[in-house]
Amino acid sequence: MTPQPRTILVTSALPYANGPIHLGHLVEYIQTDIWARFQRLCGHQAYYVCAEDTHGTPIMLKARSEGIDPEALIERIGEEHRQDFADFSIAFDNYYTTHSNENRYFAEHIFGQLQSNGHIVQRTITQAYDPVEEMFLPDRFIRGTCPRCSAKDQNGDNCEVCGATYTPTDLKDSVSVISGATPVTKDSEHYFVKLANFDSMLRSWTGSGRLQTEVKNKLSEWFETGLQDWDISRDAPYFGFEIPGASGKYFYVWLDAPIGYMASFRNLCDRSDLDFDAFWSPDATTELYHFVGKDILYFHTLFWPAMLHGSGFRTPTAVFTHGFLTINGQKMSKSRGTFITARAYLDHLDPDYLRYYFAAKLNNRVEDIDFNVDDFVTRVNSDLVGKVVNIASRCAGFIEKRFQGTLSTQLADPALFKHFVDANQSITEAYEGREFSRAMREIMTLADRANQYINDCQPWVIARETGQDDQLQGICTQGLNLFRILMIWLAPVVPGLARRTQEFLCCNIADAGNLNDLAEPLAGHKIGPFHHLLNRIEMKDAQEMMEKPLSLEQRSSSDSPGPHLAAEPITEEITIDDFSKVDLRVARVQDAQRVEGADRLLQLTLDLGGEVRQVFAGIKAAYEPETLVGRHVVVVANLAPRKMRFGVSSGMILAGSGSDDADGIFLLAPDDGAEPGMRVR
Repeated sequence: MTPQPRTILVTSALPYANGPIHLGHLVEYIQTDIWARFQRLCGHQAYYVCAEDTHGTPIMLKARSEGIDPEALIERIGEEHRQDFADFSIAFDNYYTTHSNENRYFAEHIFGQLQSNGHIVQRTITQAYDPVEEMFLPDRFIRGTCPRCSAKDQNGDNCEVCGATYTPTDLKDSVSVISGATPVTKDSEHYFVKLANFDSMLRSWTGSGRLQTEVKNKLSEWFETGLQDWDISRDAPYFGFEIPGASGKYFYVWLDAPIGYMASFRNLCDRSDLDFDAFWSPDATTELYHFVGKDILYFHTLFWPAMLHGSGFRTPTAVFTHGFLTINGQKMSKSRGTFITARAYLDHLDPDYLRYYFAAKLNNRVEDIDFNVDDFVTRVNSDLVGKVVNIASRCAGFIEKRFQGTLSTQLADPALFKHFVDANQSITEAYEGREFSRAMREIMTLADRANQYINDCQPWVIARETGQDDQLQGICTQGLNLFRILMIWLAPVVPGLARRTQEFLCCNIADAGNLNDLAEPLAGHKIGPFHHLLNRIEMKDAQEMMEKPLSLEQRSSSDSPGPHLAAEPITEEITIDDFSKVDLRVARVQDAQRVEGADRLLQLTLDLGGEVRQVFAGIKAAYEPETLVGRHVVVVANLAPRKMRFGVSSGMILAGSGSDDADGIFLLAPDDGAEPGMRVR
C-alpha cells in the first residue's frame, strides 16, 4: 500500500562562518541529508534548508584580525562551505545566511512579540570588560588561573584540569585573550527572556514523544533546578542585528541563529510557490524536524520552542539529537593529527565512501561514533564494492556481450525477488526511525544472499555450455534486478553511486517516489554498457587523507608475495593445539584482478559461503586472473586482516612452490564437491 504523502521541513544546525567544515560537522549533514532523501524516495514532499550562522564576537574578531569587514569574511567562508556541501552531495533545497533581511525581520518580530506578551525583562548585570579594546568579554575570551586547583591558562567559565565551573570574576590573574589586559568589571543593562514563563508548556512539549529518551532525561535535570532567565542581548561592538529602540545593544547570536531556519525557508518560499504559513503557523499540519548535536540541546529544546510558542508560531514536530565523532578513538584535534576537514577528505576519497560509513554507524540514539581508518577501508570495500557492486559486475558482462544488453522477459527466481521486495517494510522502517545502521545491515545481508544466488547458479559455467542461453540470460537478469532493489534502498546514502547505476541500468533509482515501484522488475529491458561503478579504497589514499602516510618500511614490504607457502626448510615444531587455532575454509573465487603497481600480486574476491572477502595473493607469475574465477581454493579464514599498500587482505590462500617462483606456484584446492564455507580438516 502506498503511504499517504506527507509534507516535511527538515533542518540541520547552522555551521558557524569562522572556519572550515570538518568530518565532525558532516555527521549531522549526512545524517539529515540521508533522511530527507529517503522521504523523497518514499514520495513525500521533503524540503531541507540550512544557512550560515554569521553573527557574534568570534566573527567580528576574526574579520578584524584579517583586516577585512565581517561581511567579506562570511561571504568567503560561506562559499567554501557551499562547495564542500555540494561535493558531499548534501541536497539542500535552500542554503542561506543569517545576515539577511529575512532573518532581521523575524528576529525583530519574535522579540517584539515576546516583549508585548510580557516574556522579556530588562536587568542590569556586571560583566568582565576589556579596558583596552573597550568591549565586554564573553567567557571564552578570558583566561586565567583556576580558583580551585590553581591550574594556569584556563577558560573563563570552567577548568579543563579539575572540571570546576565558575564565573570569570572568580578567575585569578585573569587576562583578556584579545588585548592581554586585565579585565575590569562593568555594569550593563541587558534583555532577558523569562524562560520560567514557559515551564508548563515546555514540560508538556518535551514529554510528548518529540525527543529521544536520553534528551528528555537530561532536560528533566534542568526543570528540577528551575528554568533561568535567558540573556538575549550583547553590547557593542558586536557583529549582528541591533535591537530596535536600544542603541548599542544587539541580539545575541543564539537568538537569531535558529531563526535562520525560518529565514532560509522564507527565502525559498519567495522564490517558489510554497506557502510559508502552511509550515510555521500554530495550526500547521506539515511536519518540522531539526537535526542537532548534543552540545546545543539547551538552545533547541528549551529556548527555541519557547521563542516560537511565545511569538505565535508552531513548535517543532521533533528534535533529533546525535553524538560526536571521534577519529581512531580520539577527539578531533589538530595537534594529534585527527582534525580532518571536508576538503582534505575530498582531495583523496569519494564522498560516497564516508556517507556509507557514517550510515553504517548511525542509529537513533545520542551516541558518539568513531571514524577508524582501517575499519572504514575494510567496511566500504567489503560492503559497497565486494558485495553490492560485485553483483552487477558478475552479471552485466554476460547480458552485454551475449544478449545485446537486453534482459530476459522473466525472472529466473520470482520467489527470491519477492523475498527482497518483502524486506522493504523493515528497511524503510529503519530509515524512518533513523536507524541507518540497521538498514545497512539488512541491505548487506540481502546483498550476500544475491551473491550466493549467483554462486549457486554459476553463470560463468553455463556460459561455456551450448544451448543454455535462456538460462544464462534469466540468471543474470535475476541478479541485476536484485542489484537494482539494493541500489534503490541505498540511493539516499550513496547518491553518486546511485546516479551511475541509473545510467547503467537505464531506469529510475533515486527519483522521488521510486520506492513505490520496487516490486515491478525490469523485464525485456535494455541496459547500458557496464563501467566500473565504484573503485575500492586504496589504503594509501585513506592514510594520506589522515595526513599519516604509510612509513617507508611499510610501503617497501607491502608488495611481498605473502599469501603462499614456499618449499623451504621446515621451521620449528608446533603442537596440535597451535595448529587447531588455524581455521581453514573452502572458498570460491568470485573475481580476480591484476593489482596496478604490484609485480607479484593478484586481488581476489572470495566467497566463503555467504561471506565475501578480499585477499591479495602472490601468484601473478603462475595464474592469469581470468582462469581463477569459479575455482575453489583453501583459505586461512581466521588470519588477522593485513594492511597493505594496495588495500586490506582479509585472509590467505594456500599454495605450494619450490625454493623460488621459477619452480612454479601451485594452488592447493579441495576435491570436487567441496562447497564454499566448508571447514578443511
